[in-house]
Amino acid sequence: MQVIIVGGGKVGAYLATLLSGRGEEIKVIESSREEFPRLMGILPPGSLVAGSGSDPVVLENAGIRRADVVAAVTGSDETNLVVAGLSRFEFGVRRIISRVNHPANAWMFVPRMGVDVALNQAELLAHLVLEEISVGEMMTLLKLRKGEYSLVEEKVHGRSLAVGKTIATLKLPDECVVTAVIRKGKLIIPRGDLVLHAEDEVLSVIHSSRIALLAALLCEKDREK
Repeated sequence: MQVIIVGGGKVGAYLATLLSGRGEEIKVIESSREEFPRLMGILPPGSLVAGSGSDPVVLENAGIRRADVVAAVTGSDETNLVVAGLSRFEFGVRRIISRVNHPANAWMFVPRMGVDVALNQAELLAHLVLEEISVGEMMTLLKLRKGEYSLVEEKVHGRSLAVGKTIATLKLPDECVVTAVIRKGKLIIPRGDLVLHAEDEVLSVIHSSRIALLAALLCEKDREK
């Protein structure tokens, strides 16, 4: 797979090292010559392209007509949108991923502007912090769909509402599914008639807005209230 990364800042450089470590063919376009010594020290030889990613000639020199993916990750939303539009409508790149720097601009990063996937870094980080504040002991293992859904793990507390109940009668939140239960180190496929025990480790895929509701079912709770 050939990937063109527009923007050689911290995000672009780190992405480039991850992709090159996987054996992908990469090109990194960077306009600031002050960044070149740093980038040449960490990027594979020949992968750095000087110039602006909003310049079609520079994109051509980077091999955009052969690219499978373009990632526009500069610190400028305007530049990222121009890169996305050129990549999609001028060069026909199949998949375009763009960084959103300012949440107020997120509405523009849509398919009709050439963007397949928009990563709103401020929104993602804010949701992660919010979850850590509100969830307590629940552990987030994986983010899915740009942070909209999560794979979470929670141990069933001995005084939780879930103890002794089957999964079918647990009244799980909407947009939540139990994917596995680990009991005494053994994986159990969660059928509807599975009765949950204290200390079971419950793995679930859930919408970010429902995590606190799931935590309330599995964490300690006074049953008499």
